[in-house]
Amino acid sequence: MTLEFVPNDDRVSPAIPAAFSLIMLANTDSGDAYTFKELDKIFGEAGFSRTVAHPIPEMPQTVLLSEK
Repeated sequence: MTLEFVPNDDRVSPAIPAAFSLIMLANTDSGDAYTFKELDKIFGEAGFSRTVAHPIPEMPQTVLLSEK
């Protein structure tokens, strides 16, 4: 299970995950916030067969559940 700020593919919405991405870019050497497609690929390369996103109502984070 992973708790993450997950911006949409357009990288400018929703507002808080998009702002987090900008903060990471401005304050780290190579920081970013990854889209669901990017995270799904990363988890797949780590050996997980399936990842499902579960947005949390009233919160800017998303829970990602991955299966081996």
